[in-house]
Amino acid sequence: MEHIRLLLAIVLTIMVFVLWEVLFVPTQAPEAPSGPDRAEKSEPAGTAGPTQEEGRKSDRKAEEPEAVSAESEKAGPVPAKSFKTITVENDLYRAEISEKGAAITRFVLSEYKAGPGPDAPHQELVPAANKTGTVLVRPSAPRFPDLSGAVYTTDYDRSRLRVRGAPESLSFYLQTDSGLVIEKQYVFHPDCYRVTLNVSLINQSESPMGSGLLVDMTNPPPDGSRFVFAGPFAYIDQELEEIDVDDIEDQSVYPGKIRWAGLEDRYFMTALVPGEPASTEIRLHKNQAENLVRVTYVQPGDSLAPGQRRAHAFELFMGPKRMSELKAFGHDLDEAINFGFFDIIAKPCLWLMNRVHDNVFANYGVAIILVTLLFKIIFWPLGSKSYRSMAEMKKLQPLMSEIRQKYKDDKKKMNEEIMRLYRTYKVNPMSGCLPMVVQIPVFIAFYRMLYEAIELRHAPFLLWINDLSAPDRLFRFDVTIPFMTPPYGIPVLTIIMGATMFLQQKLSPPPGDPSQAKFMMMMPLIFTVIFINFPSGLVLYWLTNNVLSIAQQYYITRKIV
Repeated sequence: MEHIRLLLAIVLTIMVFVLWEVLFVPTQAPEAPSGPDRAEKSEPAGTAGPTQEEGRKSDRKAEEPEAVSAESEKAGPVPAKSFKTITVENDLYRAEISEKGAAITRFVLSEYKAGPGPDAPHQELVPAANKTGTVLVRPSAPRFPDLSGAVYTTDYDRSRLRVRGAPESLSFYLQTDSGLVIEKQYVFHPDCYRVTLNVSLINQSESPMGSGLLVDMTNPPPDGSRFVFAGPFAYIDQELEEIDVDDIEDQSVYPGKIRWAGLEDRYFMTALVPGEPASTEIRLHKNQAENLVRVTYVQPGDSLAPGQRRAHAFELFMGPKRMSELKAFGHDLDEAINFGFFDIIAKPCLWLMNRVHDNVFANYGVAIILVTLLFKIIFWPLGSKSYRSMAEMKKLQPLMSEIRQKYKDDKKKMNEEIMRLYRTYKVNPMSGCLPMVVQIPVFIAFYRMLYEAIELRHAPFLLWINDLSAPDRLFRFDVTIPFMTPPYGIPVLTIIMGATMFLQQKLSPPPGDPSQAKFMMMMPLIFTVIFINFPSGLVLYWLTNNVLSIAQQYYITRKIV
């Protein structure tokens, strides 16, 4: 029994060390507050030119560039063309669409902050470091140049669009030198994170051209970890594909039937969903100079004859990785939430925690406690059997000590006599270890769920615990503490958890080997040191589980003794 308990303790300790040293992610720093409007400058227009909609509004004629003579081209570059930005608002976000590239240059979430506290800025999905914006389109034919700097025109003559009650659309137009006209329309929906993207290619030249399209989603590489993925991702052939940014140089093309593709971080994501999933590919590119990652969806197309139009339809999701939002969006987008190997345990835990929060008590800390209590009730028979075995083992300690003393020079004989003692008193030494074994997958699943679930992001519990997804710290100070990641403070909840582990250890039968006993008594201290950097929600779960286990163990022991 002692050897089994020692082995389990070593295995559990190694697993937790691995979680801490290898898989644990340092707290992410909040993004800087949004800077001033980025779209009030003039930049080169690229291949921009007049559109076929010249007669739609008289005020658009003033926006068209003047013709440039051959002499002026020789004298210097074409003067920069000015462009404007249109702000779109609904109850959930504020987006800014620039005429340059008809790109989304800002996307600010109204219900999420970059950090805890009322003064924190709102969460940006297109940070200031992204100078080009995201959701740019270009023809897939190789003869077309890069259109990211092209300036579109729009027939919307105001600077702000409010979306209330019904969807609102915003259209942009670009005519290239080759005779291809690109119409790019955004449809913004109220009360959701869905943005419809309709792109039409019109061939106004005298020769056929391809109707394929490339859609680029660009952003700085998100801060990730080896435990919670962040970076390019796609749903290909009914499988979630997550591509590490560092692996793009090794493989940059991923073929298959693409359901959706985009970029994600720990809590938020941008995903492009084609209207009809097609057997095509996504292409990845990392711009080292500008520190940008680009995910390109390749929309296939056939030949486009002169005068013909080819329409491409997409849906965009730019918002939180909240299960309810993703399920409501459809297109299997909820598959983007992946809790790894123990996903089958973590997702029901997340669902149950949300149900408790929404229907019983609107505090996620209390929800964690109640879910833990429910788990303890479910595993009560198994725990009772285990603690009954441990209590019987404790009663046998005097007899086992006599056997060890009598056969201390004959290990084989000593083990035979101990096993005979177990059979005589009908004690199973393995049953005392079952709760620890059962809790390992639940512990890992809870860790992954509590670390990645956006519901716990900045969710307060009580007193000093104002973020269940971050480590608990009381009395913040600047003094560096060994083994602790910033911010530095007193991990009160973690210390209490360590104390409960020490008490639980005292209630268990001690190993006969003094060296093993010392190691087992060190376990609470080891766990306390490791847990100081774990999310306070996970510490709360472990503390609650310890308290309930102590109560059950004390109750069973008193009944037997």
